[in-house]
Amino acid sequence: MPQLSVIVYGPNAQGHLTELLDSLEARPLPDAEVIVAAVGDWARETAERHAPETVVVPLPEDTGDAAARAAGAARASGRWLHFVHSKDGLPAGAPRLIAERTAELDDTGTTGTPVDVLLLDHVTTTWQTSAAPSRDGRLLAGAGRADLALDDAADLLRLTPLLGTRALRTAFWRAHEEQLTTDDEPYAAHAALLHAGRVACLNQAAYENRVLRPESQPPLTPEDRFALIDRYESLLPLARDRRAARTVLYDLMVRDLVRTFAGENLPDAVAREFFRRASLAAVRWRPEGHQRPAGIEGVRHALLEEGAYTKYRAFQAANRSRRAAKKAVRTRKRQVGAKLRDQQYRRALSRPVDPNLAVFAAYWERGVSCNPAAIAAKLAELAPHIHRVWVVNKENAALLPPGTDHVIPGTRRYWETLATAKYLVNNVNFPNAVVKRPEAIHLQTHHGTPLKRMGLDQMEHPAAAKGLDFAALLARIDKWDYSVSANSHSTRMWERAYPARYTSLDHGYPRNDVFYTATAADVRAARARLGIPPGRTAVLYAPTHRDYEAGFTPRLDLAALADRLGEDTVLLVRAHYFYGGAASPLTGLRRSGRIIDVSSYDPVEELCLAADALVTDYSSIMFDYANLDRPIVVYADDWETYRTTRGVYFDLMAEAPGRVARTQEELAEIFLSGAWRDEGAAKARAAFRRRFCEYDDGRAAERVVRRVFLGEPEEALPPVLPLDERTPAPTPEEATA
Repeated sequence: MPQLSVIVYGPNAQGHLTELLDSLEARPLPDAEVIVAAVGDWARETAERHAPETVVVPLPEDTGDAAARAAGAARASGRWLHFVHSKDGLPAGAPRLIAERTAELDDTGTTGTPVDVLLLDHVTTTWQTSAAPSRDGRLLAGAGRADLALDDAADLLRLTPLLGTRALRTAFWRAHEEQLTTDDEPYAAHAALLHAGRVACLNQAAYENRVLRPESQPPLTPEDRFALIDRYESLLPLARDRRAARTVLYDLMVRDLVRTFAGENLPDAVAREFFRRASLAAVRWRPEGHQRPAGIEGVRHALLEEGAYTKYRAFQAANRSRRAAKKAVRTRKRQVGAKLRDQQYRRALSRPVDPNLAVFAAYWERGVSCNPAAIAAKLAELAPHIHRVWVVNKENAALLPPGTDHVIPGTRRYWETLATAKYLVNNVNFPNAVVKRPEAIHLQTHHGTPLKRMGLDQMEHPAAAKGLDFAALLARIDKWDYSVSANSHSTRMWERAYPARYTSLDHGYPRNDVFYTATAADVRAARARLGIPPGRTAVLYAPTHRDYEAGFTPRLDLAALADRLGEDTVLLVRAHYFYGGAASPLTGLRRSGRIIDVSSYDPVEELCLAADALVTDYSSIMFDYANLDRPIVVYADDWETYRTTRGVYFDLMAEAPGRVARTQEELAEIFLSGAWRDEGAAKARAAFRRRFCEYDDGRAAERVVRRVFLGEPEEALPPVLPLDERTPAPTPEEATA
């Protein structure tokens, strides 16, 4: 019996069924079967081309979605069912993720009561955008990996009501098939939760919701709009005796009714009738003691319950006028402010360039860090006559080291400094408005070795390129004079992703110098500052950002992993900086002596010095940490999804810096068995270091300063030491011996 039955159903809408079946065929899964409930000849012919990998259930042209789902489910033999509409898609590796997660849930859950529904995250593709992340990630993250009763997690009803984001236990489907067999997919999605005994979550994008252009679909009728009211009037009785669920459903109903009424240009007669029915439903189903939201939303709710159609329309008109007036005032203020700043900047550009002024910035003005910080420190040593000014945002200015001269973005001094500095150093880019003066030198240091696609190469991956202005990007890179590189792989990829006339400085990453200059005392001090007890093994877990997820979620059950690894192991957990202080899933674990949240700890190089081993997924930290020649384990639970969505420059699974785990159990076993630091892991790390630690030897910052700031020729710089002549910092074990 297979673990999972993937049931594809519906007509071959706009040819998307072909893409879906091709993707399933490209990555067959031994523990899953694919059943296609093909509606119409085109869908049947498409599905039959994929036989015998698929089971085809041919259905008449006019078969509805509900009947197609039921026909497909009737042929299923898997323990779990995943319904996938023929217009939609599955991210690479999604069936495997679902099968593995459901295998953890069979057959009785953690409480003895079986889990009936597994909730999944998703991405959305439209005729304009591709694979945009959903907003469901935070709710799924908050629920964690434990199975739950809906009464204890009613907010899960706020998840996007897509049936494709619910995998259903087959026995549960059979027991409730009549209630779930409806062409109203959002109703079925909500009803599945309301009928479920317990639910569980998978906080990974395992479904692609493809939204077809409305103009390509039949127009909505008045009855289609009234059906929204009927849907909630059918759902709310299912939650009659469940106060939390009923409250959430009621809030969703009022929100959806108000949005539909306010957002659509309905004929007056239809609008009045919709408002009348919506008002009756809002009054009929309002929970006892329910509090309306504050502000304008509360006024909307009150007018709806009152049935005050004319008042509501007047309120809408007044709101539109008020918003338009406020927008005009804000626009005028921005225009005046921008004009003033532009005038100040233009005046500053007429002043001479200061040959002894250097501006530094890192990570979008977050503070003194990364390659710019290492270069600035070496500059103070070798050329103290050059004044160093950091660009730091207002929120982080108070965290600067004492005595750090700095400017706040947007201020008058900020623009004057950028206009007159000879040297501009950044690990990202300065604003588009910055003018490249002929006498000025722009130094791009980057902030990692590229595994994922960067720059122009992101054009092929819309989820990663969302919001990028490639013309502006090209204009920014044309200002670069120098580009720092840590290895020849980076040099080649930068030339491809950022094609311009800059000079590549194959000198190594200055931030990595510390991995060769740190002493045993430095390693001991770093561990002491982190509170790592002597004799413990410290494992740094540093996952990267995912463009298809809304926020940071540890992809591991950290508490369970810590328990499995035992008292002698400490986990240092670092969320990606894109998420700021959003590492809420770590709350409650921070006080544990075996799990330490280091998301806000800087510098990250000190965390690396303190750690005995690194666990990461696709973060560039692996390339830096490899300089220490300490064990690295790659946790690649969603490699196929990441590779497809973000794009990569090489196959990390084939060129990993150490052992690779695809599940938490595999990860734990790698550490418990000692495989994390065995001969095989060391051999993989050695090959990785030869390729990616090519130029790092402890003197990268010196080479950059001498070349860029002091103007020394390439041949006069300290040569890069061969790999076998370099001595990394002592390991924690060596430092305490």
